[in-house]
Amino acid sequence: MSGGSKCLRRGRSSIGVWVFAALLSGCAALPGGAPTPLDTYELSAPAIDSAGRRRTRTQILVAEPSALKPLDGENIVVKPGPGSVEFLKGAQWSDRLPKVVQARLAETFQRSGRFGGVGKPGEGLAIDYQVIVEIRAFDIVVGGGQRARAELFVRILNDRNGVVRAARSFSAEVPVAGSGNDGFAAALDAAFGSVAAEIVDWTVSSI
Repeated sequence: MSGGSKCLRRGRSSIGVWVFAALLSGCAALPGGAPTPLDTYELSAPAIDSAGRRRTRTQILVAEPSALKPLDGENIVVKPGPGSVEFLKGAQWSDRLPKVVQARLAETFQRSGRFGGVGKPGEGLAIDYQVIVEIRAFDIVVGGGQRARAELFVRILNDRNGVVRAARSFSAEVPVAGSGNDGFAAALDAAFGSVAAEIVDWTVSSI
């Protein structure tokens, strides 16, 4: 992936309509109208050492997470201050953030080797529990040092009786070490990896 600009694009309602069109098209407009591809990023599933850890035959479903509108899209969110939302210029996620988080969280559960089965809706598993996630924060915080922040609120729902077995918030902050868009994306990936690994361990202990 190529490095990109550190400049920020504002996401407030006062922004011109043409900016939203540029964000959604997957291209950034250059002078003269020539488009240039945005830097596109993925998350990765963290490696988990399952040696000696308890394994269960339970089958779980990872539902698509919910999120407020700024986090329910392909834009990479930047928070320059309380109540202020901006988008990272020249960069995007490979899909809507909830879909990316769902896919990589399911992969983390699968790679742990600690469940009888892990799937997403429509994959035909006989589910025991659902892992329901709310994305409460997934952004770059500016001010007092740039840092990536991920906060996921997770509920474990018994799929047979609809009872919530456990609920907890998981969060992590990672300083931005690299430069440009690559540095921001790498820090967000590290924050997600820390949270995802915690969620897997907690889920095993909760069911």
